[in-house]
Amino acid sequence: MTTVTHVVEHDIITTTEVESADEETARKAKRKKGFTGLVAAVLLLGGGYYAYDYFVASRHAVTDNAYVGANVAQVTPLIGGPVREVLVDDTQKVKRGDILLRLDDTDAKLAVARAEAQLALTERKVRGLIATDSGLGAQIASRAADQARADAQLAAARGELDKARIDLQRREALVASGSVSGDELTTARNAHTTALANVKAAEAARSQASANRLTAVGDRDANKALIADTTVENNPEVLAARTALDQARIDLDRTIIRAPVDGIVSKRQVQVGQRVSSGQTLMVVVPVQAAYVDANFKEVQLAKVRPGQSVTLISDLYGDNVEYKGKVIGFSGGTGSAFAVVPAQNATGNWIKVVQRLPVRIALDPKQLAEHPLQVGLSMTADIDLSN
Repeated sequence: MTTVTHVVEHDIITTTEVESADEETARKAKRKKGFTGLVAAVLLLGGGYYAYDYFVASRHAVTDNAYVGANVAQVTPLIGGPVREVLVDDTQKVKRGDILLRLDDTDAKLAVARAEAQLALTERKVRGLIATDSGLGAQIASRAADQARADAQLAAARGELDKARIDLQRREALVASGSVSGDELTTARNAHTTALANVKAAEAARSQASANRLTAVGDRDANKALIADTTVENNPEVLAARTALDQARIDLDRTIIRAPVDGIVSKRQVQVGQRVSSGQTLMVVVPVQAAYVDANFKEVQLAKVRPGQSVTLISDLYGDNVEYKGKVIGFSGGTGSAFAVVPAQNATGNWIKVVQRLPVRIALDPKQLAEHPLQVGLSMTADIDLSN
C-alpha cells in the first residue's frame, strides 16, 4: 500500500516539473523573440534614420521660416502743394507711368509764364548789347577825333602864348627908351593874358576829350565782357534764363505724380485737398510680379547651399496644390539679429548659444507668379536641392 502511494506521488511530482519546465522554455523563447524584435526595430529605425539623413536630409535644406518680399516703390512728390485729384486707391493695379494723383498747378503755370517772359527780356538785352558794340566802336573813333582836335587847339594856343610872351618881353624892354608907349605895353600885356587863358581852356578841353574817349573805351570793354565770343543762343545770361524756364516746366510736369513701377497700390495716405511736401510718402506700389522669397535658414543648414541651386516652394496661401520653382540668388550680409534695432550683446557671463538664422534670397519664376500671384509678407516653405 505504501509503495503504490509513493509511485503515485512520484508521478504527480514528475508531471508538475515537466509542465513547469515547458512554461519556462516558452517564456524564454518569447523573451528571446521579443528581444530579437526590439533589436530588429532599433536597427530598422537606425537604418531608416541614416537612410533619410543620407538620401533626403543631406541633400535638402528645408525651412518654413520663409516670407515673400519685393522691392516696394514709395510714391513721393518732388515738389510741394495742395492735392487736387487722387485717381487710385489701395488694391488697385497700375502700370508704370499711370497717373496716380495731381497737385494744384496754378503756381507752377505762373512760374512758367514768368520764366518765359524773363527769357524774352534777356534775349532782347543781349541782342541790344551785340548791336551796341558796333555803335560803341564808332563812338570811340569820334571821341578820338575830338581828342585830336583838342590836341591841335592846345598846340595852337601854346604857340600864341609863346608869341604873346615874346612880344610882351620885347615891349617891356623898350619902355625905358621911350620907343614903346604905355598903350602898346598894355595891349601886349592883355594879349599875353588872353593867350594864357586860351591855353588853359585848351588844356581843359583836351582833358575832357581824353576823358570822353576813355569813357567810351570803358563802355565798349564792359559791353564786350558781356557778349565776348558769344551769340544770343549761347550767351550765359540767356542760358541761365533758359535753364530757369526748363526748371519751371519740370516743376509743372511734377504736379502730375505717376506710378514708378508696375504693381499694386498699397498704404495710400493722401486725400484731396491735403497739402503735401517734397519727399513725403503718399502711397507705395508693390511690384508683385517681381516678388522674391527670403528664407531664414539655420546656420547649420547652409554648409552646402550655393547660389544657383534650385528650390521648391509651397505657399500657405495656395497650399500643396501650387508648387513654385525658384533659384538661390544670394545670402544676406548678416543674420536677422545682427540687423536688429537693438543687437544682442553676447559678452555676458550668462551667455547661452542660440542657433542663428541667415536670410537666403530666392528668385521665383515670373510665369508662375503671373499665374499665381504672391503678396508681400506671405508665408512660404522652401526646400533647397543640395544634390547639385
